[in-house]
Amino acid sequence: MAFMKKFGLAAAAVIGLVALSTPSLRAAEGAEEPQPTRQNWTFAGVFGTFDKAQLKRGFQVYKEVCSSCHALHIPMRTLAQPGGPGFTEDEVKALAATYTVHDGPNMQGEMFDRPGRPADYFPAPFANPEAAAAALGAAPPDMSLLGKSIKYERGFPKFLWDPLPLPGAVYQEVGPDLIYAILNGYTHDDDPNWNLYFPGHKIAMPKPLTDGQVQYKDGAPATVQQYAKDVSAFLFWASEPNMEYRKLIGRRVLVFLLVFAVLLYFTKKRIWADVAH
Repeated sequence: MAFMKKFGLAAAAVIGLVALSTPSLRAAEGAEEPQPTRQNWTFAGVFGTFDKAQLKRGFQVYKEVCSSCHALHIPMRTLAQPGGPGFTEDEVKALAATYTVHDGPNMQGEMFDRPGRPADYFPAPFANPEAAAAALGAAPPDMSLLGKSIKYERGFPKFLWDPLPLPGAVYQEVGPDLIYAILNGYTHDDDPNWNLYFPGHKIAMPKPLTDGQVQYKDGAPATVQQYAKDVSAFLFWASEPNMEYRKLIGRRVLVFLLVFAVLLYFTKKRIWADVAH
């Protein structure tokens, strides 16, 4: 027992030292690579939903700027599904027809080109990663899951309560926060590849956005900050297009479990009411 007590005290001391030292280590690292500022997103939290106008603007930024280098491996029909940018089926058909899809083989065993259809995936800008690397120096990442896959370390103890379904505690927007920060992190005018938030500060992608580059039809500001905010939201949606439905099902399950627990409690009281305890 004495050994166990000593071991427990030693373990507690180690954990305490780690907890105390982690913030200082993070602060030292932050002097070089600061953590992205947490943004306000409409889709944050248990009741969050996507802003359709923002998703449409984000898709416009992707199509006019990002699609020349980055693939987006999702079906075009996804743009018209509930919880998305709110495109109509006719708009998706018209958009798909602007792409050329390499298809086949036909009855003669030959490959052929045809106009795109809503069921098609967005065509990739390069045939394969090797071709992309040969043309650009490095293969750009596919943007299909970028909003969920890209992350940064929040550090102890923040990461402990991020997943908890408590008011103001749920934090799953690490990806869009980091994308937004990187797109706004080109702070050295003399070096287009220097980025404040990218590890090592050197990123293969030169500054992709400039003010006035994309003209919005809804009157939103044509600034780098707005472009970055919109495309970050769009990429998060692209990585999880069924988010709104998932949250709805989750809320319904929680309500069901709460009602079920109450019914079980009163059922238990009624069954055991006449039994001496």
